[in-house]
Amino acid sequence: MKIYDTIYLDHQATTPLDQRVLRKMEPFWRETFGNPHSAEHSMGWAADKAIADAKSSVAALIGADADEVIFTSGATEANNFALLGVARGMVTKSDRRRILVSAVEHKCVLAAAQALEEHNSFKVEIVPVDQQGKIRQDELAKMISNDVLLCSFIFVNNEIGTIQEISEISQICRDSGALLHCDGAQAPTAMDLAHVADQVDLLSLSAHKMYGPMGMGALYIRRELQSSIEPIIYGGGQQSNLRSGTLPLPLCVGMGEAAKLCSGDDAANARERVRSLRNHFVERLSQTDWAIQLNGPDLDDRHPGNANVQFIDFDAQDILAALQPRLAASSGSACTSGIPEPSHVLRAIGLTAEQADASIRFSLGWQTTEADVENAVEIIAQVLARVH
Repeated sequence: MKIYDTIYLDHQATTPLDQRVLRKMEPFWRETFGNPHSAEHSMGWAADKAIADAKSSVAALIGADADEVIFTSGATEANNFALLGVARGMVTKSDRRRILVSAVEHKCVLAAAQALEEHNSFKVEIVPVDQQGKIRQDELAKMISNDVLLCSFIFVNNEIGTIQEISEISQICRDSGALLHCDGAQAPTAMDLAHVADQVDLLSLSAHKMYGPMGMGALYIRRELQSSIEPIIYGGGQQSNLRSGTLPLPLCVGMGEAAKLCSGDDAANARERVRSLRNHFVERLSQTDWAIQLNGPDLDDRHPGNANVQFIDFDAQDILAALQPRLAASSGSACTSGIPEPSHVLRAIGLTAEQADASIRFSLGWQTTEADVENAVEIIAQVLARVH
């Protein structure tokens, strides 16, 4: 996909707003613009129905009910809500004081967990991963016990595309009575999620990671758990008193439409098409004059659009700078870009600081074409020859 003559291979940072989503949103900016919490007139009722329909669509994506979906400003808020809300809500109801997170979590999960450890008397422990980025279930089984309140594990990794074995992890958590939260921001474009709500207690989603609008997300909270959650945003008591604030009607509608696009046969076909292009991209890169190494799991066992590639004896920042403005990719999570330190995800799977600093995440999406792949490889090869 080209944006302003740039080949865009950074879909795990953000996806472009799908035209079908935009068309669905447009009337709610100027025509059906009522406040969904205005309960005394027809425009408010129409807006409220649009919110309800959007929640139903998000719920259907993951196999939940609409009243189990709480809209947020994005996955970062949803992740914070999951950890802080559960811990603060359960602090007087349970003696469990341990929280387990994996070594490859998004920074917002790690930061929220650290805040709980520093200010709320919880002990946070890190579950290790293997060289593919998968949670070591043997270690999890050893670490978990009846004093663990919550486990928070990223479903699909945002840097190396690892897909966790949630069914098995869920069983380990349930056997000990621990709650399971998953950061699912990258999951809708990676796999079918129709039954995931049966396996988790909380799940975070982000609209702009699945061809919806920026500034919009959701947290699935299992119905039975909702009475034990402490809000982190207070106000008018919207969304069952769990997350106050006037909902952004067009953004909610957009997330609902994006959720529809990410389910069903069309979405499955799109994922397989992206997987094929991604595999071709990696194959073509391996045929250049420069040595590369794929970081993380095998291609068939990761997000279909993800290729985290180590360019041996290069510096990723030199490559990325030289690629501008012709090709967009990244050295890791967009939420930590600019931080002068090696990726904690790559270090967790065993890479040295030098190897991590030589790695670039390329992420293909629905609009990526075969021509994009061919041109991208040619541009990368040219840059490598110039900066070597």
